[in-house]
Amino acid sequence: MAARYEADALRSTAAALLRAAGMDAAFARDVATVLVEGDLLGHDTHGLALLAPYLAELEAGSMRASGSYRVLEERAATALWDGERLPGPWLVLRAVDDAIERAQRCGTGTVVIRRSHHIACLAAYLARATERGFVLLVTCSDPNSASVAPHGGLTPVFTPDPLAFGVPTSGDPVLIDLSASLTTNGMTARLHKHGRRLAHPWLLDAEGRATDDPAALYVEPRGTILPTGGVDAGHKGYALALIVEMLTGALAGFGRADPKEGWGATVLVQAYDPAAFGGPASFLRQADWLVAACRANPPRPGASAVRLPGQRGLALKREQLRYGIVLHEDILPALAPWAGKLEVALPAAI
Repeated sequence: MAARYEADALRSTAAALLRAAGMDAAFARDVATVLVEGDLLGHDTHGLALLAPYLAELEAGSMRASGSYRVLEERAATALWDGERLPGPWLVLRAVDDAIERAQRCGTGTVVIRRSHHIACLAAYLARATERGFVLLVTCSDPNSASVAPHGGLTPVFTPDPLAFGVPTSGDPVLIDLSASLTTNGMTARLHKHGRRLAHPWLLDAEGRATDDPAALYVEPRGTILPTGGVDAGHKGYALALIVEMLTGALAGFGRADPKEGWGATVLVQAYDPAAFGGPASFLRQADWLVAACRANPPRPGASAVRLPGQRGLALKREQLRYGIVLHEDILPALAPWAGKLEVALPAAI
């Protein structure tokens, strides 16, 4: 049976490692919370698997350990921040709160952040808004790298360009977390490390042939990740990637057209207040009807039931809060050298 770890113990250990590496306590607490939330929801390539790389970025000075963002532009419902390469989870949590406050006044609130560091699991931010009755959109790109080609092309232009969308309902929220590509860099790297293959041919090799071999991204000339929709319908993911890039880099006025500064993110956070539109009760009536219609839909052969986005993750979170989190096999071995160097004890299994 796989070992399990208490969520609070993992948060405390992650925060202690970040503090020992020089990060301000408030930053460390927020980063640890977001990383553990990723694991609770089952996004284990974007949870504590990121902690060792974050510690390396702190050590190298590529992630700032203290300071604040700069407000570059501001109107009643919008703001543009320079994140100054501060920890992405801390910045995005601040942006969510700021966007909600603007939405309370204006109906919608939008914060765009340039020069953030990596922001981890996008789904981890959604409950901060849905628990208060707000709809939330979070999306990001990384102008430092590219691994996804436009549909019909061979040269990478985009990152996987994730997008998360949270919707309150009378029951569990709908938590959508998707990307403009068929898989992520993190998952591809993990499978390549272990000599495993992808579930489907989600990559193109350098010759443009679809493949399930992660090595296609690690040999020269390098291949690319297919956009969502794959070889046949990749125009859909290509279009989504363009939307994400325009909402992040273009609105921020800083992105792929500028010199690279290192692993990071350009981010859009947008909140909507149902009270400014049809009203909270009417919003929930419509949202609840859609949820019920999807759940009652008869499953096709081979499917056990129709699920809502986020349903599986929320069920897993409840299970792991009760019984403990199952960590991916790579996480603790990656943290062990940092724990020794920083003199922080790793948590014991339950």
